[in-house]
Amino acid sequence: MPRLPRPRPVAAARTVARRPWRGARWLVRTAGSPLRRYPDALPVLIAALALAIAWPTIGVTHRAPTSLWPLLAVMEIVPLLMVRRWPFYAWVASAVGAAVWWLGVEQLAGSLLPWPVMHFLVLLLTILVAAMLAAPVEVAVVTAGSVTLFVAAMPDGLKGWGLGAVLLVAFGLLVRWLVLSRRQLAEQSEATEVERARVAVVEERTRIARELHDVVAHHMSMVVVQAQSAPYRLGDVSPQAREEFASIESSARQALNEVRGVLGVLREEKGPAPTAPQPGIEQMPGLLESSRSAGIDVAWRIDVRPEECPAGTALVLHRILQESLANASRHAPGARVEVMLNQADGHAELAVRNGPAVRAEDAARAEHFGGNGISGMRARAEAVGGTLEAGASPDGGFCVRARLPLQGRPELAGLG
Repeated sequence: MPRLPRPRPVAAARTVARRPWRGARWLVRTAGSPLRRYPDALPVLIAALALAIAWPTIGVTHRAPTSLWPLLAVMEIVPLLMVRRWPFYAWVASAVGAAVWWLGVEQLAGSLLPWPVMHFLVLLLTILVAAMLAAPVEVAVVTAGSVTLFVAAMPDGLKGWGLGAVLLVAFGLLVRWLVLSRRQLAEQSEATEVERARVAVVEERTRIARELHDVVAHHMSMVVVQAQSAPYRLGDVSPQAREEFASIESSARQALNEVRGVLGVLREEKGPAPTAPQPGIEQMPGLLESSRSAGIDVAWRIDVRPEECPAGTALVLHRILQESLANASRHAPGARVEVMLNQADGHAELAVRNGPAVRAEDAARAEHFGGNGISGMRARAEAVGGTLEAGASPDGGFCVRARLPLQGRPELAGLG
């Protein structure tokens, strides 16, 4: 689609002439763009226009040498260039200039004010801007100094300008209060939006936790109930089968408790941290015994005392052992598993070694560590400053070796 040509200046002038309101908006947009880019350009432009008015009108109200007119005109206009950045000092410059006009320059008989009109307007502007932008102490100085100057310099009929200065300061303070109130309202609105977003996140987490509980916890509870009632529902159950059902029930209950703990984190964004102890070296024998009850031919030796191992390192060791046993039972069922945990050079060294799969179809799945298990264990080990190596052993099995420091590392309880 071809682009429309830009309007020519003549067309823009016709638009201004035919539709004044649209022309005014066009002029504001056209002039506002460079002013937003160069904010100091507007004070300079106003000062130039004021200087063009102040210079030739000095002789109308005061008798001064013509050679001093440029200097006196600049003295009137300089506060305009200062008022945006230094409002208090701009007022000081304008007030000092007013005193110079009042005390040092002769006033003509027909003039009502002790200083030129342009200087008077600039002085009023500096009072207003100082009331809006200056510090509270400076605003008090501006108010007292302006009242004193007006009462002392103004003729009898215009001494009411002292009250006018107070009203001008009050108006500036009102504008200042309105601006601050809008800014605080905007900050409160932003805080409200953030809080609303946080509440939405909490509600979404609660919804996810509820759905997970409905789906996972329900089925896990059914597994527990079926494993618990199976020996009674089935007539002829051998002792080995009863032990197997009891092991299934125990594992399902433990998994259900862990799922509920994770869901509790999702449900509560704030609140006290859970005080239940994290699994560590003390729980390793129980984990190994439950694995043996589940049918894994496992042998172990643990030579590290729990009190010698930080909680974060103990938790990582427990999780690595748990993942390694799960992988061995899944991908090499029937193979013997050997677990060794000892201490050397200030480090805990864990080795989990399983033999090759007993059945040929299980041996074909030898690449059983190709998922996220190894990367997850390695990330846990590196989180406490340790290392982890995993790979096939010469006899066709698999071996996981972890070396974790026992000192100088933080207790990373959040890795559970």
